[in-house]
Amino acid sequence: MSGHVDVLLKPKLSGQAAATFVRFALELVACDPLQIDELRDRWLIRISAGAVDGQVLRVCITVLADLKLQGWGLRVDGELISIAQPTGHSSDAIIQKERVKKGHLRERDYQLSQPSVRQFVAEMERPRLGRNGWVSILSLMRDGRELAAKLQAAASETDLSTRVTRLQTCIDPYLQPVVADEVCSQTGLSLSDIWRYFRHTWTNHYNSTPGRQVAFLVRDRAAENHPVIGIGAYGSAVVQLSVRDEWIGWTPEAFLMRLREEPSRLGPWLLESLDELISAIYLKDLIDDGTLDRGDIRKPKKSTIERLMRESLKATERHQADPQASAHKASTKNGDNWVAEAKSPLFRAKRTKMLAHLLAARAAFHDAGFNERSVTDVESILTSPRAKHAAGIVLRHTKAAHVGVDMVDITVCGAVAPYGPILGGKLVALLVAGPEAVREYERRYRNAVSVIASSMAGKPVIRTPRLVLLGTTSLYGASASQYNRLRVPVEALGGRPGTRFEYRELGHSTGFGTFHFSTKTLDEIEVLLAQLGRTFNSIFGEGVNPKIRKIRSGLEAAGFPADVVLRHGDRRLVYGVAVAENFRDVLLGVAKRRVPVVPGDIPANGSRRLIDFWMRRWLAPRIERSGVLDNVAANTLVHPIRHGARVALPGAEEAAAMQEPLFAFD
Repeated sequence: MSGHVDVLLKPKLSGQAAATFVRFALELVACDPLQIDELRDRWLIRISAGAVDGQVLRVCITVLADLKLQGWGLRVDGELISIAQPTGHSSDAIIQKERVKKGHLRERDYQLSQPSVRQFVAEMERPRLGRNGWVSILSLMRDGRELAAKLQAAASETDLSTRVTRLQTCIDPYLQPVVADEVCSQTGLSLSDIWRYFRHTWTNHYNSTPGRQVAFLVRDRAAENHPVIGIGAYGSAVVQLSVRDEWIGWTPEAFLMRLREEPSRLGPWLLESLDELISAIYLKDLIDDGTLDRGDIRKPKKSTIERLMRESLKATERHQADPQASAHKASTKNGDNWVAEAKSPLFRAKRTKMLAHLLAARAAFHDAGFNERSVTDVESILTSPRAKHAAGIVLRHTKAAHVGVDMVDITVCGAVAPYGPILGGKLVALLVAGPEAVREYERRYRNAVSVIASSMAGKPVIRTPRLVLLGTTSLYGASASQYNRLRVPVEALGGRPGTRFEYRELGHSTGFGTFHFSTKTLDEIEVLLAQLGRTFNSIFGEGVNPKIRKIRSGLEAAGFPADVVLRHGDRRLVYGVAVAENFRDVLLGVAKRRVPVVPGDIPANGSRRLIDFWMRRWLAPRIERSGVLDNVAANTLVHPIRHGARVALPGAEEAAAMQEPLFAFD
């Protein structure tokens, strides 16, 4: 069997259920990949969720089917079943990409088969009378024949400057933030609905995520109704990403190296940051009930640190016994009682644990002789293992304060038809990382109260965003074409010579997550956890997102090795986009003001320069390539409509097949 080392499965099944699982695995081994979904559904229909081990068996079957669909190796030897992660060798890159793509498309089509989604798509495509006549979402798609004809005329110009001038009359892009309750001035359609419609044309399925979010449309003034060129979105940054953190300098090794090079700057910063972190924790109740003495804050004792850790464990147990989800949501929504939120078992556990770690760091600094903000004292950190560990603690908590505020991830970015063949994706990527998008994010969240920080402090905390870094990943392990060699000399944008505005390849992610588990599997896991009386709350501050915790718990309940199965091995290429020259200093908290990479007091001017550069560097030569304008022209709005920007719903029969009931009894 190709792949990594075989892992023996030990499902929590007995008797007939265990034998049934082996029979299913044998059929799965021999099954054509195109028939796996059908095989899974046939078996699930025959298994009662209420039978002995019935729901565990259902989870085992659907998880194993998901793994096989994603290319995991599967072996059955008698009653023993083993799995192996797919290979990640470069020679298998094409196969791996196709496998991942099929998985995404399967989930997308499942979503598009849902009645509510189909109704949404139909409503968006329904003509309604607007200010400019009859309109629908189709009014925001540009006819490819008309665009191709104009681009063909521009291509006849041999002088580059003249060609670019002609191109500016063919396409006139602008960035439009998607604001709740705002409508399109051309069609009257909700901007949020327009964005959502085009998002449904992506390879991977659409789902909303918690945290900070800003969505964008890129529109074209050069055509009637200002059709959509592409869409983009920001989302809260992934907290742990090793290649990105190493590049930023957020790893202990990278920080200690920098500390060695800049002792006079980063030595004092360590002590100041430690003071700030401790002062940001609500302490009154801990002092009042004797858990903490004020003197322990400046001169921590080992007994105090141990007492805080014990109290954290007790508070965690109280929270798990009674999460009080509704109370948490009411407090964070109304924002009128942060002290009560701080005193809740969840945040008492977090406060006492964090305080124990910070006081342990302070004690380590004291013991190493690092008490003053002088250069010579820094040597004591670099020669003491405990002090170096303490520096890592300060670094980790400093990172937590910045990762969700001063950096975000680009979660959606790309062109819609007919702009894809002419590298509209590169244009969208530039504008989404440009100064207008940065300003919109900062405007949107400049007065936002940080829920976790406020719950830790017992008072409202507003962390003014200074967006300095964007992150994103390719959908597959290979380089993403729209980000490939996407760099602009800042001098061409009116900035400092020698610097570049670019999507920089940082390396690959570790390939850990839940994307390879289907919606069907998540549904079955939820039923199993409900039977076991386990609930998962979407409470800010509980840690890893509820979906991962839910799937991990379901896998463990069924007897699957969660750490192995969650490591899907489909590593993605990680990109970083510095939008401030001093992004490392801002993300470390050393600098309070950012120095933009793309200059200009008026963000719209920065966008205009990016658009002009895109036209000259990419669009002007692209329209000469054979077949490109034919691909553009293939997107037509005459009946029968054949346009790549239209949501392709699964057929009626296929949609019905995807609607199998969750429960089926013998």
